[in-house]
Amino acid sequence: MTATAPRFGSAPLVRLLLVTTVLLGTVFTVLSGTASAHAALTGSTPEDGAVVATAPKDISLTFSEQVAMGDNSIRVLDPSNKRADAGKIRDLSSGGTVTYGIDLHPGLPDGTYTVAWQAVSADSHPISGAFTFSIGAPSKTTATVPTEEAGGGLVGVLYDIARYISYAGFILLIGGAAFVLGCWPRGASVRPLQRLVVQGWLTLTAATLALLLLRSPYTGSGKLGDAFDLGGLQDVLATKTGAALVSRLLLLGAAALFVAVLFGAYAKRETPRDEEESKERKDLTFGLAVGGTVVAAGIAGTWALAEHASTGIQTGLAMPVDVLHLLAMATWLGGLTALLVALYRAPSIENAAVRRFSRIAFISVVVLAATGLYQSWRQVGSWSALWGTSYGQLLLVKVGLVAVLVGIAWFSRRWTERLGQRAEAGTGQGAGAENESKAEAEAATGSETGSGTETAAATTVVGDSERATQLARQKAALASARQKRIRDADPGRIGLRRSVLAEAGVAVVLLAVTTVLTSTEPGRTAEQEAGATGGTAATTPATEGPVALTLPFDTGGENGEGTVRITLDPGRSGANEMHIYVDGPDGQPLDVPEVKAAFTLTAQQIGPLPITPEHFAPGHWSADAVQIPMPGDWQLQLTIRTSDIDQTTVDKNVKIG
Repeated sequence: MTATAPRFGSAPLVRLLLVTTVLLGTVFTVLSGTASAHAALTGSTPEDGAVVATAPKDISLTFSEQVAMGDNSIRVLDPSNKRADAGKIRDLSSGGTVTYGIDLHPGLPDGTYTVAWQAVSADSHPISGAFTFSIGAPSKTTATVPTEEAGGGLVGVLYDIARYISYAGFILLIGGAAFVLGCWPRGASVRPLQRLVVQGWLTLTAATLALLLLRSPYTGSGKLGDAFDLGGLQDVLATKTGAALVSRLLLLGAAALFVAVLFGAYAKRETPRDEEESKERKDLTFGLAVGGTVVAAGIAGTWALAEHASTGIQTGLAMPVDVLHLLAMATWLGGLTALLVALYRAPSIENAAVRRFSRIAFISVVVLAATGLYQSWRQVGSWSALWGTSYGQLLLVKVGLVAVLVGIAWFSRRWTERLGQRAEAGTGQGAGAENESKAEAEAATGSETGSGTETAAATTVVGDSERATQLARQKAALASARQKRIRDADPGRIGLRRSVLAEAGVAVVLLAVTTVLTSTEPGRTAEQEAGATGGTAATTPATEGPVALTLPFDTGGENGEGTVRITLDPGRSGANEMHIYVDGPDGQPLDVPEVKAAFTLTAQQIGPLPITPEHFAPGHWSADAVQIPMPGDWQLQLTIRTSDIDQTTVDKNVKIG
């Protein structure tokens, strides 16, 4: 029995799906913002805000984990915004610490210097920041640093869109080819399915080239024009991500050969004429299955090599599991798209092919569940991270969408079973549809079988070959209209088409969520960065704006009691402005000799990061560009000295977003 379906109007269905995926990818990219990365700056020499007596010979930066740096990743700017560094970055890492340094020009004059840095985390995401230090004494500075985070802006949006499109192309290419080879071999000669797989290959190739060109400005300057800078491209090729993208392009060359054989030699052997041709077709099928699996696994491995699976714990197991996860996703969602195209665009499709895909989809879902469970444990790590981090929340959305997909797939399976039962019962509807399909094919191709006699008669009567061709076209149109009425009247086929279309719609959204998820900092890492610092100090609730605290103090000396008010704006990781107000017992400003502050993130063994505020007015102290390297529960320690011998230190935990 065959399950026939009408053509989907004048607009190609695949083009509609691709446009929808691009639009959704754009929306999700804009909503997700710049992704956080694993690595963070944990220290520097000199420290942020430090005042040194003599000019240092070099600047060193220490990170929480391995990062990649280019020749221009660290810049030291003098008060007049001129380069004060020698431009050569040195790797000073040792003993498990990740440290990079850059030499300074000798004889630097006094003043405030700005250090701007940018790097690429081990999971391929860019990070950046800046801090200041002073030689001799602080001074005014005209140094300017990029205000935009690395990986942001127009380049960041285009890069994320290209990542989304590359996933879509991978799914169409791998899933479409798997559907033809494993479920419906006759589909190799069906033009709409051929276009689907070829468009998947073209989409993935174009997106990979775009990612390769955008990688340099994405991790560097942020300027779109630098995408065609050959020097920047050369630097990208030397990185892990660049090697993965180039490997993907090489594998796509092999995939092009696979597609050519699948829709060429394999399609021509659709109906073997003898035993020898049948054996050749079996050998060709086996070769395509093995070769296609190797190429598909290799392409999936280019993602596993360069993203979350390659960092964190158990990377040796995580990368092959990630490859299986990607292949299962492509087989399921890509096969679903191929089935949708076949139902709407192909002249007919056998119910046996639909049932085979149903079984393959079930196996794919089982593999997705098993690999996804492991990935969730590895990337989330705890129940609190599942609910309290962006990664965990996106993962819950993804799980919900998968559950919806499985539910819709259950209805599709029911419709498939109903169609199969009708075929086995011999209702005649399937045979009728098949005969109508044959009639349409014969009329459309001008075959002599069935319509040849009538066409010849028409030619004899009219005596004009053009008139005969016109009559043949009219007969084909009538046959097509009758066929459309028959299959549109079949509720089983209508139900199957609608349920598969609903699956494809949810799959597009699922792909968008998955793309955002792969660029979001894993919950395990995010929770570690924001982990509790321990101790008995109270923790302030998370804030959306500036942090404001009020703490009592008592130095034990004369006029040693009072309160201190602290504001930190914007109260997030990066540069902040800090104001400290000291009030006496009467609520009036208390002008004390000295106030100092420090931030410590005990969970990550970062700090204390000292801050020396300047005396701004009676009872008022301030500090600009207070750098907090990462989000988390930081312990703020404030030291107040009210005389030469009387001082005290108060502390409170502050949650930095």
